[in-house]
Amino acid sequence: MNALLNAHTPKGRSKSPHVGLTSNVLPEAQRSQTGVSSDYVQKADHEWFVLRVTYNRTQKAHGIISTSAVQSYMPMHYVIKKEIGKKKRILQPLLPNLFFVYATRETVNSIIKKKGEETSVLKFYLDKTKPLEDNGKHPPLTIPFTSMTNFIKATSTDSEHVRIVSAEQCHYKSGDIVKVIGGEFKGVTGRVARIAGQQRVVVEISGLCLVATAYIPNGFLETVQNQL
Repeated sequence: MNALLNAHTPKGRSKSPHVGLTSNVLPEAQRSQTGVSSDYVQKADHEWFVLRVTYNRTQKAHGIISTSAVQSYMPMHYVIKKEIGKKKRILQPLLPNLFFVYATRETVNSIIKKKGEETSVLKFYLDKTKPLEDNGKHPPLTIPFTSMTNFIKATSTDSEHVRIVSAEQCHYKSGDIVKVIGGEFKGVTGRVARIAGQQRVVVEISGLCLVATAYIPNGFLETVQNQL
């Protein structure tokens, strides 16, 4: 798993994880005081694409992406497992076999279509809610910049209680959108729900997943007017 934690910026520079944040995410997603690293600056013609890794070849996919001069993000999280009667905290992908890449579509196409054995390692995650394109396929799923920034905030923590959830698991308290104003999830925006007996904030990536934070007390929540 260590290979997944190498930091690769567009200029090929390597960085260490931010002080105070364990390396449970690719370090280009490290936090600043405002939530997400300034490395993620909105750029013209760039979009957040979701790439699917085929054949469970995550390490190889990471190698391809990290040498392609693009910014990428793969959310990681800790899980508690018992081994020989002892509990261990193990780092695992939150969304197995998925990578998020911030680039132009042409650039991502060039990464996917590299010649050689890498050809079948990465594919676009398609948006089946949209009409077919001229090639007879649905277009790639793209995530709005602000939504992706919010998702990174929600998943760039050291908490093993962050989880992917289904709509059926979310017992929403109201239709209000809230913002977390304190604690390790400060800055995250979403809907308050009760999940597994705890109050959490749910962040939605439309067409892909719902992510729930760890428990958040009422004092850390502020209702906001703007919808995601």
